[in-house]
Amino acid sequence: MMRYKGLIYAGLFFIIFILFTSAYVVDETEQVVITQWGKVVGDAVTTPGLNFKVPFIQKASYFPKNLQEWDGDPGQIPTKDKTFIWVDAFARWKIVDPIKYFQTVNNMTTAQGRLDDIIDPAVRNFITSYRLVESVRNSDRPMDTFESFDLSDNTDGQNSNNSSNGNQNTNAKESNQKQTSQYKIEVGRSEINKKIIAQAQPKLEAFGIELVDVKIKRINYVEKVRDAVYGRMIAERRQIAEKFRAEGRGEASNIRGDKEKELQLVKSQAYKAAQQIKGAADAKATQIYAAAYGVDPQFYSLMKTLDIYKTALDQSSTLVISTESDFMKYFKRIGGE
Repeated sequence: MMRYKGLIYAGLFFIIFILFTSAYVVDETEQVVITQWGKVVGDAVTTPGLNFKVPFIQKASYFPKNLQEWDGDPGQIPTKDKTFIWVDAFARWKIVDPIKYFQTVNNMTTAQGRLDDIIDPAVRNFITSYRLVESVRNSDRPMDTFESFDLSDNTDGQNSNNSSNGNQNTNAKESNQKQTSQYKIEVGRSEINKKIIAQAQPKLEAFGIELVDVKIKRINYVEKVRDAVYGRMIAERRQIAEKFRAEGRGEASNIRGDKEKELQLVKSQAYKAAQQIKGAADAKATQIYAAAYGVDPQFYSLMKTLDIYKTALDQSSTLVISTESDFMKYFKRIGGE
């Protein structure tokens, strides 16, 4: 009896072992290719769940079903306008035909090598086919540096500022037009990315790979021309800054001239009003003096003579005149008393 139990246990163990070795689970992010003696058997299993295969004879090869990353090595590429730049691109891809993928590349390392061989030349081909600005920008919209600024003020007395702002806006628009013509975009960076995909995708179909997207991650000047480019950029910005400074100094001179003109006008008007007031006051004073002195002419003569004494005679004055002179008549009168 014990002997039969041992056989039963052995049979159960064998059945469990067979089931364990024949069963395989497909995850949602995976797809499986079944091979027998190295050859593909049936279709690829892309539906997640529990599946079975012939144990020991058939083998399940797992491949990812989600997006995979490709990151290219940065390289030096000349553009159409003979500018050498460093270009760093990346891509996203996935396995859409696992059987072709198994029969051609079979593993991720080989697949990355195939992607390097196909995507890198496509990136180089299109970068060299267009100017640098095509790889940098998507449109030829005006740069922010050349956008016009609305500095107008609606308050009274600012007409000169408004005319200056109008000149600045006009100059900014002219700079915009010049910049737009210089950076005219015919294709743009997005279209270049699409062209790279269109060129690389047919070559990857033979490997069961779909190229989902390609992007240029970074563009930079090579070290030899970087300093020269930065120097030119600095010189251009300094030229623009000096232009605005010169316009500012000119406008400041205009404002100071207008204010000086207004100040002189105010001063002349104030001087005129002051002279008119002083003239009226002098006339009034003269009228009062005339009325006062007209009451007693002798008193008026005395006051005027005393004023002359005060002006003409001091400690250092020496006069030689006759005692009969009218100039000394008041002194003679005092002596007679």
